[in-house]
Amino acid sequence: MQETGAKTPYIIGLTGGIGSGKSTICSMFEELGAEVIDADQISHAIVRKDRPLYQEIVSHFGARIIDEKKELNRPLLRKVIFNDSKEKKWLESLMHPAINREILSLINKSKSPYIILSVPLLLESKNYEFVDRILVIDIPESLQLDRIKKRDNISTELAQKIINSQITRSERNKKADDIIVNDAPIEDIRKLVKKLHSKYQKTK
Repeated sequence: MQETGAKTPYIIGLTGGIGSGKSTICSMFEELGAEVIDADQISHAIVRKDRPLYQEIVSHFGARIIDEKKELNRPLLRKVIFNDSKEKKWLESLMHPAINREILSLINKSKSPYIILSVPLLLESKNYEFVDRILVIDIPESLQLDRIKKRDNISTELAQKIINSQITRSERNKKADDIIVNDAPIEDIRKLVKKLHSKYQKTK
């Protein structure tokens, strides 16, 4: 990833099912001084209306996919792709390489001893073999379902489709080096994050 002789940051791949609270956990690591690279934030940035991928997506899906601000209508786009596997595959083939390039660029520029790399589909992808350690944010599926229905204002059916498109909770946890079960009081979660932060600072 970096030029020969350059010190490579230790990469913690943070993942978890949709609605598990990955962004909240990432914010806690950032508060402690950790560097966080968030694939979701990158995916939003690279499809803004002033970016090349925006026009490719609009050309493919049509004007219906644009909202009143001329940005992508992400809720509608998500509904379309989770009801049509071919469209989902098309969008992923466009987005994933661009996201990966941006991630590697940010890693190469980093001066931090370790990086939290937040990727929702980390364990479903073969693009992140450079990750040194995996941290899974776990959550019971019933709570997960309730959270994403309320957060995204979507139906139970669509929420379940999105959950089912990811690997199962048990599969994800089997591949984890560390797990945070995110169903405890916020201060208890902060303590767990602080312990992991201390551990990761010493790991190399």
